[in-house]
This record gives sequence, structure tokens and C-alpha cells, in this order.
Amino acid sequence: MFKITMFIIMLTISMIMIWMKHPLSMGMMLLIQTINLSLLMGYNNLNYWFSYILFLIMIGGMLILFIYMTSIASNEKFYPSIKLMMIILIMAMLWMLLEICIDPYYINLNNIYYNYENNININKNLSMTKFFNFPSNSMMYLMIMYLLIALLAIVKITDFKKNGTLRSQ
Repeated sequence: MFKITMFIIMLTISMIMIWMKHPLSMGMMLLIQTINLSLLMGYNNLNYWFSYILFLIMIGGMLILFIYMTSIASNEKFYPSIKLMMIILIMAMLWMLLEICIDPYYINLNNIYYNYENNININKNLSMTKFFNFPSNSMMYLMIMYLLIALLAIVKITDFKKNGTLRSQ
């Protein structure tokens, strides 16, 4: 049931993105879409590492876009569209109607599936060991080294003692 709900929300947000005109509202929809995708990925992978990394990368990109947009159009007013509000309201009502009208047989199947997943989740602790075992550990070490080198490069580029703030450059 959780997967179906998340897919419906993601589909609704994708449809709403077509009518967005303001960059901040597009960014908000992209952020909501990223949160939904991260939750869905974490639910499917039995751990949330990859979804957490995806979320952090998208948040970093959204912060950069937010800085660009506020520096370009800092005094522009944001007016929500009445047509878009009506579309969101209709989609939310349809989603609630779908949730109410789901067949009880389907709900019983969903409970059986949930019990099956609970039996699988006993081995959840073993799923983290594959990141530290032979085939994957070299990739993990490579990612750690890449992040360390990127951190050192950023610190070197933004030497605050010599150059001051980034804005003055």
C-alpha cells in the first residue's frame, strides 16, 4: 500500500510540474519529488544509505539553485495560481477516493505481503555487511577518498584567510 501511495504522489507531482512557472515553486516540487523517491528507494533496498546520499546531493543542488535565483530575482513576488491550486485539490480528492475505495481483498493481500516482508527483514542486519565485503569494499574506499580529495580541494579553493569571503571573488 505504501508503494502505491508513493507512486500516486510522484505521478501527481510530475503532472503538476508541467504547469509550474516560477523557479521557486519548481524547486519545491523537485524537493518533494526527491523526498518521495528517497523514501521509496529506502523502502525497496532495506537500507537508506543510497537514498540518503541521493537526498543530500539533491538538497545541495537545490541550495545552489536557490542562491542563483535569489541573486537574480530577489524582489520578484510569488503569486500562486488558482488554476494550479484547483488541480492539486482535485488530485488530492481523487487520491483520497482511491484510498477509500480500495478492495478489501487487496488489503488482505497487502497484509500477507507485509508479513512476508517482516520475515525477510530479519536478515536486515546482514544487508550492511555487503558494503564492507570484498567486491564492494573497494568502491566504498574509492568514494571515501573522492570525498576527502573534494573536501581538500574546496578548502584550498576557498582559502578564507587569504581571499576573504566567496562573494568578494
